[in-house]
Amino acid sequence: MTRVFLLVMDSAGIGGAPDADKFFNGDVPDTGANTIGHIAEACAAGKAEQGRSGPLALPTLDAMGLGRAIALASGFDAPHLGGEPTGAWGAATEVSMGKDTPSGHWELAGVPVPWEWHYFPKETPAFPTEVTRALMQAAGTDGILGNRHASGTAVIEEEGPEHLQTGWPICYTSVDSVLQIAAHEESFGLDRLLDMCRAVAPMLHDMKVGRVIARPFLGDEATGFTRTANRRDFAIAAPGRTLLDSARAAGRDVHAVGKIGDIFSMRGITDLRKGPDAKLMDHLSDLVDEAADGALVFANFVEFDTNFGHRRDVSGYARQLEWFDAALGRILPRLREGDLVIVTADHGNDPTFTGTDHTRERVPVLCHGIGAQELGLMGFVDVGALAARHLGIPAPDPDAAP
Repeated sequence: MTRVFLLVMDSAGIGGAPDADKFFNGDVPDTGANTIGHIAEACAAGKAEQGRSGPLALPTLDAMGLGRAIALASGFDAPHLGGEPTGAWGAATEVSMGKDTPSGHWELAGVPVPWEWHYFPKETPAFPTEVTRALMQAAGTDGILGNRHASGTAVIEEEGPEHLQTGWPICYTSVDSVLQIAAHEESFGLDRLLDMCRAVAPMLHDMKVGRVIARPFLGDEATGFTRTANRRDFAIAAPGRTLLDSARAAGRDVHAVGKIGDIFSMRGITDLRKGPDAKLMDHLSDLVDEAADGALVFANFVEFDTNFGHRRDVSGYARQLEWFDAALGRILPRLREGDLVIVTADHGNDPTFTGTDHTRERVPVLCHGIGAQELGLMGFVDVGALAARHLGIPAPDPDAAP
């Protein structure tokens, strides 16, 4: 048997989505966004010098075919990413009508989203009366704070003092199909926050809101507020038989690393490992030694997106890419014969682009373990099919019962 390690660099798009003109940051269409390509361009021009310096250095990913994938996806020759690939490489295009985490991951796992997500309007209040009422009932409070589109870090600074005074939860949304609930881990209580999210999630899922996210934080007005690592996503379940479902039905171990457990509502998962990205890389390193033959390891590295993409931090994103590349370079030589590593992404989030939202892009598909070859332009669903074929299990099926 062989193993598959499916690694998602959250938001590391490579431009070229044919329908980018239908997706927007504010009033600006996503046409021309290219997350990794534009980061490489900024680095080469000396415009990404905070905490790092010089051209973008990604020897491991470039050897897997990253530069070729960027050129294939978007026609862009990324500076200093032009090596001759020793791996298999391609570029994948999404068909789901969303540039969000669940859409990207479900489709990578073989199941495109068959509906349009519900998004809350950019108005205050953002939530309809029945949703606000349900939030208050679940929290046991006479009101909520926020009730608008907001940055997660900014909204706890703005509403944190009143939250500590009133005990009302901070409820907010974004351009994603999401309702986020922030509350103080100690004064409000972590378990109470999770119970609140769990209680309202079915109602939001019926509305086709993709996720209810618990955003616990600590601190006070004097010292400032800081989000903790105890985030929890309550996501709508994927329709159809995903790659994870197929692997479990075949009796294989499925190790979820990072957000994967939340994204797939823990369905088809045997083992969950969480933490910040540095810890997730430690988990991945451990699984290279520990995962059984025939196992699927599915990992999401979220900090590309949350810490650097949304914040339009080009230097930070470049540092994260270089950290990931170096760590991956230490892992690949330790793989067993027959193992397949697939490095990809779920959408874009170009830190050089206007706004703060994801960007609609193609994503790289970079493989180690099946020789040097061009995979060409492909669909997100082809990634799940490739993994299933390598594992020798039935392909994912969007029309089959989980």
